[in-house]
Amino acid sequence: MIQLRPITESDLPFLRRLYGSTRTEELAAVPWSAAEKEAFLDMQFHAQHVYYQEQYAQATFDIIEQDGQAIGRLYVDRRPDDIRIVDIALLPANRKQGIGSMLLSRLLEEGTRAGLPITIHVERFNPALTLYQRLGFQPIDDYGVYLLLAWQPEALETAVSPHTSLRSAE
Repeated sequence: MIQLRPITESDLPFLRRLYGSTRTEELAAVPWSAAEKEAFLDMQFHAQHVYYQEQYAQATFDIIEQDGQAIGRLYVDRRPDDIRIVDIALLPANRKQGIGSMLLSRLLEEGTRAGLPITIHVERFNPALTLYQRLGFQPIDDYGVYLLLAWQPEALETAVSPHTSLRSAE
């Protein structure tokens, strides 16, 4: 069973490990020692964590759990004009199993009920870009390395049943 719960201070080591797992390929090409890579990841994770907490103060910052074990994070900022996915990440062992698709589908259902678009910034080389495109996200702005994607409520097929709470995702 997949569930969401708010992050706590005790989740920071897991979140740091998760963050590192999202940078593995990128850092493989860098000629640094393991210690240098770890120091870099520590600094980058801390900077990102602080930035997200400050810039998205009203957002939900959730741990994704599968059968009680932390496997990822989902940060969502519900704003008056859109629902912004600040970040979604899963540990490598939990990717490509439909978990991300299921969580994103629940957000699309929420957007449909609220009549709001869903937006997300995605790096051009992120393998999840194809998932977003498959779900109907379209680029609406280009920031060089990042694309701003948006999904419009009318893009959701009527065959998907609504759920009342993303936190109760199964």
